[in-house]
Amino acid sequence: MHRIRDDREAIERAHALAAEFAVRASARDRDRVLPWDELDRWSQSGLGAVTVPREYGGADVSLATLAEMFVILCKADPALGQIPQNHFGVLGVLREAGSGEQKRRLYGEVLSGARLGNAGPERKSATSPTIADGTTRLVQTPEGLRLTGRRYYSTGALFAHRVPCRAIDDAGHAVQVWARRDAPGLTVIDDWSSFGQRTTASGSVVFDAVPIDPDDVLPLWRLAERPGLWGPTSQLIQAAIDQGIAEAAVEDTITFVRDHARPWLDSGVARATDDPYIIADIGKLEIQLHTAREVLDEAGRTLDAIRLHAIEGHGIDADASARASVAVAEAKVWTTRAALDATEKLFELAGSSATRAKHNLDRHWRNARVHTLHDPVRWKAHLIGHYHLNRVFPKRHSWN
Repeated sequence: MHRIRDDREAIERAHALAAEFAVRASARDRDRVLPWDELDRWSQSGLGAVTVPREYGGADVSLATLAEMFVILCKADPALGQIPQNHFGVLGVLREAGSGEQKRRLYGEVLSGARLGNAGPERKSATSPTIADGTTRLVQTPEGLRLTGRRYYSTGALFAHRVPCRAIDDAGHAVQVWARRDAPGLTVIDDWSSFGQRTTASGSVVFDAVPIDPDDVLPLWRLAERPGLWGPTSQLIQAAIDQGIAEAAVEDTITFVRDHARPWLDSGVARATDDPYIIADIGKLEIQLHTAREVLDEAGRTLDAIRLHAIEGHGIDADASARASVAVAEAKVWTTRAALDATEKLFELAGSSATRAKHNLDRHWRNARVHTLHDPVRWKAHLIGHYHLNRVFPKRHSWN
């Protein structure tokens, strides 16, 4: 596997892969062709190891660079680009909750090309009223630790070498279990049937008394007790995915209007590109896109400054952790709006011919509508307002 050296090389590699991935992105979406070969090239490129700390052999790129990578790849193919979201999310947990030995071993696997998936939350039930609740258990048996449960929204698990999962141990603590994909009793079911982000394969994972090495268990419960960046980092990635979708939609809107759209008969102009209303709307979309990108970039820089302050020996206090969550919440509000507006406006400006199946331009709206449901943006606005008005700090979890 290639070993990326720094932020600049990470961005260069992301651009190179994006150029490849964009070629058949529409066809993969239309026919739901899972990106096995593309993910192998992603692994070989070294991008999966860019957040590994330098002391363990990685490039330890900035979080702003990580977000930029996701924008680049998701502009090319947002479903393929989203698949590594949990890879980097669980690496963030390892950074903050893992022991030195766990970091050495698991980072080593990632540097060798291992992909990390995720066994997502359980479906709603009486025992799982929220995404943070569930019945998945890690129990000690005479034969050793065993993991049992059924999870859904498991983006990346089908393609992974390890499938980390949140579970409750015998002490009642939340832990993260890094199960091996080929472990007996672990089954990944490709039952993802959403109308958008179709090739993320975010289906079900079943753990049937899966044997677990005690060294593959991270104390997730401790992260809720101390300030950190693992939640904001996860949210930064989600915002970057939406930004990539928005940028692709605006680019395709401009291309279609230039090449195919006709002016309205009352406009008095010969080309759609001379229609004053289309011109103004394209200007508004570009302003919104630029604003969202700037807020996203600022959020990345905020997280990087907090992390640098911690590395210098000052740690991360509750105020810094809250500022990180607020910064990424602001980015999520803007990128969500940009993605939804751009993908809707595409058809209004491009005209009815843009709805033809052969163009498959509806994939932008489908992808935006599905991914922006990942966590409700209305609660981002509440988080921001509660912080500024009442100085209430956001709760610490993967969605803040």
